[in-house]
Amino acid sequence: MPKAKILVVDDDPDFVEYMRTVLESSDYRVVSAGNSEQGMLALTREKPDLVVLDVIMSSVLDGLSMSQRMAEDPDLKHVPVVMVTSIANTDYLALFPTDESIHIDAFLTKPIAPAELLRQVDRLVAAVA
Repeated sequence: MPKAKILVVDDDPDFVEYMRTVLESSDYRVVSAGNSEQGMLALTREKPDLVVLDVIMSSVLDGLSMSQRMAEDPDLKHVPVVMVTSIANTDYLALFPTDESIHIDAFLTKPIAPAELLRQVDRLVAAVA
């Protein structure tokens, strides 16, 4: 039986498959979405225990807008968010807000080490169990 259901929201299919391989190897069930709109639908439909969310998808801060929408929804604000991004390696870093509260529980920079991903996911899933 899977430990928990993880929703991976990222527009890079290779990264989604990497996440799926790492998480499923540790007995997590993985569902995915390619942008924040699909991610919001999957949240409602799939009821995941945790979300792994990219920052830059169909727009520069697409992932941030999804995390804010989750924070404002009483049914979703309890779902932990692990934000993953390569924004530090882009010209968009200056757009990332540093002076406001962001609805995330962990922040990982791509490329992500499997052990660190699993450590954060295990910690957050255990905290809400």
